[in-house]
This record gives sequence, structure tokens and C-alpha cells, in this order.
Amino acid sequence: METPLAERIRPQKLEDYISQLHLVGPNGSLTKQIANGSIPSMIFWGSPGTGKTTLAQIIAKESNRPFYELSAINSGVKDIRDVIEKAKQSGGLFTAKNPILFIDEIHRFSKSQQDSLLGAVEKGWITLIGATTENPSFEVIPALLSRCQVYILNPFSKEDLLALLNRAIEKDVILSTKKIEIEESEALLRLSGGDGRKLLNIFELVVNASSESQILITNKKVLDLVQQNTVLYDKTGEQHYDIISAFIKSIRGSDPNGAVYWLARMIEGGEDVKFIARRMLILASEDIGNANPTALIMANNTFQAVATIGYPESRILLSQCAIYLSTSAKSNASYMAIEEALHMVKETGNLSVPLHLRNAPTKLMKELGYGDDYKYAHSYENNFIELEFLPDEIKNTKLYNPGNNARENELRKFLQNRWKDKYDY
Repeated sequence: METPLAERIRPQKLEDYISQLHLVGPNGSLTKQIANGSIPSMIFWGSPGTGKTTLAQIIAKESNRPFYELSAINSGVKDIRDVIEKAKQSGGLFTAKNPILFIDEIHRFSKSQQDSLLGAVEKGWITLIGATTENPSFEVIPALLSRCQVYILNPFSKEDLLALLNRAIEKDVILSTKKIEIEESEALLRLSGGDGRKLLNIFELVVNASSESQILITNKKVLDLVQQNTVLYDKTGEQHYDIISAFIKSIRGSDPNGAVYWLARMIEGGEDVKFIARRMLILASEDIGNANPTALIMANNTFQAVATIGYPESRILLSQCAIYLSTSAKSNASYMAIEEALHMVKETGNLSVPLHLRNAPTKLMKELGYGDDYKYAHSYENNFIELEFLPDEIKNTKLYNPGNNARENELRKFLQNRWKDKYDY
């Protein structure tokens, strides 16, 4: 059986690794750690085909460590314990380099399976590298997550994907013997969806289907071959992102018909119910916010419920929530407020906390004036006294501008009554 192209040209050295310069480039957050051999336990979070497994293998080779690999799809607690025992023996007490245990799709491990890793990570018997396509904050237990660094791997850029194709043509033992010319690459890049492995699989399919001595790759040739093999809904490819985008935009646009249609497309395609519910949870705050605070409660309850129920019954809960969010009043005021605040923090740096807002737990701090002139709001009429709560350099700055909806118009009146001499609401 012929080894797939993606496996044949898998890089063995860091210098051959394509993409993820923010991690392994000259100033990458992992570059110095790999060079020094001081590898922490970590979680690689990224879409399929972004080089998570390859990077883990290279890290083990570059740091000269034993490498053990498990897949969460077919491994249980016994397999984990067996590997940990082997790792302890290969590492021993007299080596500074712990063996690396790589777990692919670690988000598929149950809580008990993840618990079984804690002792080995804590005691340094292994250095854990987990790979996941799901948000680790939701899928990895807090105790394990707190012991790991999380690194995000981005989908391959156009330049990265073209570099992969050039490497395949020039370096692969099979393709390098053929005369291959890429006249048009748009279809290859679009169908890959930033997934390097998928790109190489499609490219190999097209090359193998060509009987000419001079193989010319065109958009038409790619689409003629691949479209008939493309599933209705690819959970890891372009349709995954396009359809969830259409779903969210339908809700944001207050169209329950569009929302339910795109929801049905995802359900029929077998999309992860937690992924759908998680996106609605984000939308409930980003696009509805204080125009209807109950939306966040509804979305959060939906997320928790569908995670318990699963398909097919969860379709009813997802539909109810999507329709509720679609027909709710909309406001992105809270989202815009935090974006403006973050921009201001980046622009102004670490401004000092005004003295009257500081805590004064020690005598020295009290003598320095910490907490002086602070007025306790509950000691005043209507539980309010006007104070400045921002650093002096940015005082009187208004970051929150209530949206134009019934709920936030009430909030605007409240703020106008409180801050009429300071802010224009």
C-alpha cells in the first residue's frame, strides 16, 4: 500500500517546517524553548492539517527525547498507564529530559482519562503534548489545562500552501520523477480550506489521475476530479466555516428562517452540537448583549443541555435557541466597549491606579495615601456619589455607548441621571 503524499513529505527537522512562524519562527514563542530543550507540557489547538502532529514529532527529535504517541480515538486509561510506565523507565531518575507523550485529539478523552495524566505531568515523568481541534477551555479539564501551555496553530496561508505544493513537486520520491506544472492553483487552495494535509491529498489525487507525460494542473481539472468526491458538508473544510458564518449572520440579521435553514444543513452534515451551541453563546453576548440579557442565559442553558442530550433530540433545543436569538433585540455595545477599552490599553500602556481607588492593607500604604478620598457609594443618596474611576491620563473617557433598543435606552436614562455632569449619554 502506497504511503500518502502528506506522510511521504512530512518534515523531519524544524528548518523544513512550514508555517506557524509565531511559534517556531526566529522570534517564535517556542523557538528558544526547543533550542534549549526546556519543553513544557502543552496543548496544540488548531484546525486539522495545520501541522500539530508534525511539530510534536520535530520537538521530540530536536530535544532528543523519547517519543510516545496515543490517539484519543482508540486509547483508554490502560493504554495511558502503560505508556506512562514505559516513559518512566526510558526517562529514569538520572536524565534531565523527560519523554514526550503526544496525544492526538485529546479533546476526545473523557474526564477520567484526562485525570489519569495528571500525576505523570505533575511529577515530570512525561512532557505532555496534546493536539485538539476544539477549544481547550471547554474540552480539557481545568486541572490538566493549568499544567499546560496552550499554543494556537493557524490555518495555512496561501503562501504556506504554495510552499507545500512546491516541496511535494521537488522533494517527493514519486512526484519528483514526473513533469508537473501548476498553471492554476486557485481551486487547490480553495478546496484545501487552509488544511495542508487536505491540499496534498487533493493534489496527489489529481496527479495520479493524469496519464500525460506533462501534467498540467488547472482549476477545471481539479474541480472535475474533486467535486464528485466532495461530501455535502465537510466538518473540517471550507463548508464548515462558510455555513457557520451564514448561520451566525442570519441570527445577527434577525432572520429565523435563514438561521433554521443553515442549522439544518449543519445537523444533516453531522456537525458537533457543542460547536453550534458555543457559537450561539458567543453571539448572545456579542450581538445581543444588554439589549436582552436573557439571551445569554438561554444560550448557556442550550450549550449545557445539548452537550448532555446529543443528537437527534438536541436539534429541537438548537432550533429553539436559534429562533429566540434571531427574534431578539440586537446590540453590540458591550462588544464595542471592550474592543475600545483594549485598544486604549494598548495605546496608553500600564497607567497607574488612582490613589483613591487603591487598597490599603498595610500601615505604610495608608500613610502613602492609598484609599484616601474614596467615597463609599452606599453611604450616599441613591447609592451613588460621583467619582473618577479611570487613571488621570484618560479621565472622562466614555467607552460604553448604549445601543438604541428598549432595554439599553433604559440604561442610557439611568446613566444620564447618574453622570449628567460628566458624560454625554
